Amino acid sequence: MALTLVLAAIAAFVAAVIQRITGLGFVLVLVGPIVVLYGPVEGVTIAVLLALVAACTAVPFVWKHVEWRRTWWLIWPGLVASPFGVLLVHLLPEAALLLLIAAMAYFALVASHIPALSASLSGRTGAIVAGSAAGFMNAASGLSGPALAAYAVGDKWPQRRFAASVQVIFLAFGVASVALRGLPVSPIEDVSTLVVATIAGIAIGTILSRNVSPRIARVAMLAIAWAGATVVLVRGILAVFV
Repeated sequence: MALTLVLAAIAAFVAAVIQRITGLGFVLVLVGPIVVLYGPVEGVTIAVLLALVAACTAVPFVWKHVEWRRTWWLIWPGLVASPFGVLLVHLLPEAALLLLIAAMAYFALVASHIPALSASLSGRTGAIVAGSAAGFMNAASGLSGPALAAYAVGDKWPQRRFAASVQVIFLAFGVASVALRGLPVSPIEDVSTLVVATIAGIAIGTILSRNVSPRIARVAMLAIAWAGATVVLVRGILAVFV
């Protein structure tokens, strides 16, 4: 159990550092390790809570760059869709849930690189579609960033304002997902340790962001995320046959 906590704390710390440098990727980095360590339900519940902590910690740094109108048109559809993501989690058996999380992680890794998808996500209609998908995915797996990133590309949202605004969106979706999923059932001491690791990661990431290129952080994020998604996929496949 101690080793599980140490590994989870390291994963949360690294994910928070990357999140602070790039503006995205916290759950994408964290979801693989945390699901393997704690299972698909408790793991995602922990990831969603820590993502909320990361957003709360990051928002004060970016507040003045938030673009509120675009942000609102992404938030409210996501809040409407969130309960359906939680409902799906309650309906699926563990093996299917593992496979769903892996599929969402893979989609998250390629979504912003699909030109046709990004091109279709623009304006108010695109915001409603992207926001709904992000809210649903956040409640089901914690992975809301990719749908939002695809919209940012399609709507030609300046990177600095998007990176700031998305922290507010993560905060809103995090509150909704924690309210719908409930708090983790792991010991409060363990959860508190992971919260501290997340806050420490944001603090260190703030310092490193002055000298570390976002490109380097993004490469690390993608490598960890691909590995994590693959491990979850393998575990899901094995669960089907065991």
